[in-house]
Amino acid sequence: MDQSLLQFGVAGLMGMLWVWERGHSRKRERQISEAHQRLIQRDQQVTTLIRLVRKNTAALVEFERTQRRLGEILEGVGHAMQRQTDR
Repeated sequence: MDQSLLQFGVAGLMGMLWVWERGHSRKRERQISEAHQRLIQRDQQVTTLIRLVRKNTAALVEFERTQRRLGEILEGVGHAMQRQTDR
């Protein structure tokens, strides 16, 4: 077999392997980039959810305070009415 043909065969094989590796690398880089984007989106979603839960918690705490205060006012009114009827 001709020596130059063997060299071309090895060089061709090396070239083919390089092209295959580059294609595989690009595919893997794209997968990593897509996964990174999904992680960023999930992080943003979780951050938004945390903010929402905190705001809802604050609203519930304020609602509970309002209800307690309203109960206290109604108790005071009830006591005042009771005093009025006792006279």
